[in-house]
This record gives sequence, structure tokens and C-alpha cells, in this order.
Amino acid sequence: MTRRQRWWIQVLLLVAVLTLAGILINNLTVNLIRTGLGLSFRWLSRPAGFAISEHLLPFQPGDSMAWALLMGWLNSLRVIACSIAFATVLGVVAGAASRSNNPLFSALAGLYVGLIRQIPLLLQLLFWYFVAFLGLPSEPLAPLGALIRVSNQAITVMGLNLSVEFAAVLVGLSVFTGAAIAEVVRGGLDAVPRGQWEAFRSLGIGEGLGLQRVVLPQALPAILPALSSQYLNLAKNSTLSIAVGYADLYAVSDTAITQTGRAIEGFLLLLLSFFLLNLLINSSMQILNHSVLNKGKRT
Repeated sequence: MTRRQRWWIQVLLLVAVLTLAGILINNLTVNLIRTGLGLSFRWLSRPAGFAISEHLLPFQPGDSMAWALLMGWLNSLRVIACSIAFATVLGVVAGAASRSNNPLFSALAGLYVGLIRQIPLLLQLLFWYFVAFLGLPSEPLAPLGALIRVSNQAITVMGLNLSVEFAAVLVGLSVFTGAAIAEVVRGGLDAVPRGQWEAFRSLGIGEGLGLQRVVLPQALPAILPALSSQYLNLAKNSTLSIAVGYADLYAVSDTAITQTGRAIEGFLLLLLSFFLLNLLINSSMQILNHSVLNKGKRT
């Protein structure tokens, strides 16, 4: 195929995309005119008229819809950021254990990944909420003394109070995504030549230290691109929080749409919010990936 032919193919694809976008926008405009609603975001300044169970900043039902959506957005960022951190640790540990010389560790890692990946995330969230956390006694238990106190009302970790809804979403997303990250880590470790493993073992370096200092740095270029996809999946999967009553952005947006009847504007804001969030995650991972690649070239 010549360069001229490739250029024309790209032009035709661009025209097709723009035509499709124009048709969709035209249909949206016509339908809005027919219903007499029009496209308006003035409802964002109206009082919300509903309470939000969790909010990082002060919020009252008399505050604006825009402020309510911001509270949902912050709640989403909170659970996504915490879940990414816990899922990464869990995934790296499970992925490394799957390639351990210890048969018990390897078997446990394989059981964890095989079991968790077969169960839909929604069912896992419902299990953690209704069975694991709501099944706790109402009187707080302190399995680790003053460090952790758990009950079916709240989870307290080192003085930080967490609702059972937040805890269920956090654990569910972390465990589910951690299993996928474990497979990513396992694949990255398998990409490192076996000679590197034998080298640090022959020098008497321990398994943990060898993984940390020798194998993982070489496996990172193969791990990071797939890890970015898992983080994006986690962010999108967080919308299932509505199933357990956690007041994330999707749940607050759904309530706002019900109150105002502005479904199109509500979903447009929701799509834009998650687009920006995914763009932030993807950009951050690309910067990290380029940093790792450049460091590898220098060494």
C-alpha cells in the first residue's frame, strides 16, 4: 500500500467518524426540541434536596446540585485511590508468590487468583457488604487492640472511621483487581530470563530480596502497560458501588437525575468526569512507564 493510499484511508475514516458524530448530535438536538426540554445546566445551581451519607467536605441537602456531585466525585476518588494502592500490593505479593519456590505460597496464590477471577465483581461486593461486614456484631470487636475496631456500623483503623459501605467497596475492588494484577505480575516475572533467577540464588541472595532487587526491576517494562489497564478497569468498576449504597459519583448522579429529570445532562457530566479520571490515570502510568524505560536505558 502506497503512502498516498494510506493517507486517503485516514481521510475517509476521519470523515466517517465526523459524520457519525454529526448524526448523533443532530438526533440528540431533535429529540430535545421535541420534548421541549432543551439542553441546560442551570439545574446545577438548584438545591440538591437530598442527603449524602458520606462526604469529605461539609454538605447539607440545601446545598447545590453541583456541590452534591462534587461530594460524589471526591468519594469516588477516595475509594479508587485507596483500592489502587491495596490492589497493587496484593497483586504484587500474589504474583510473586505464584513464582515462589515454596509450594504452599504458590498453591495459595493460584487458588486466590483462580477463585476470585471466576466470581463476578458485583457478587463479591454484595458478599463483602451483606455477609462479611453487616454480619459483624453491633458491639465493636478489637482483634488488634486499639489499632482496629470492627462492627456492623463502622470500621475503625488507627482512629480513622470507615463506613461499612466504603469498607465493602474498598475490599471488593482491591481483592478483585488484585487477582488480575497478580496475573500481570506473574506474566512480567516470566518474561525475565531464568538465568537472572539462578544468578541471584547462586549468590545466596534470599528469594524476597532477589525479587525486589533483581527480577522486579527487569519485569517492570512488561508489567506497567498492562497494569495501567487494570487501574482503568478498577476506576470504571467502582460505579458498582451503588449496589451497596456507597455515595460515589455514579450514585449521586443517579439521584440528581431522578430529582431533576435531566438524564442527558447528568450522563454527559458523568461521562466527562470518568473520561478525565481515566485520562489522569493513563497519563500518570505513561509518565511512570517512560521513566522506567529511560532508567533502564541509562543502566
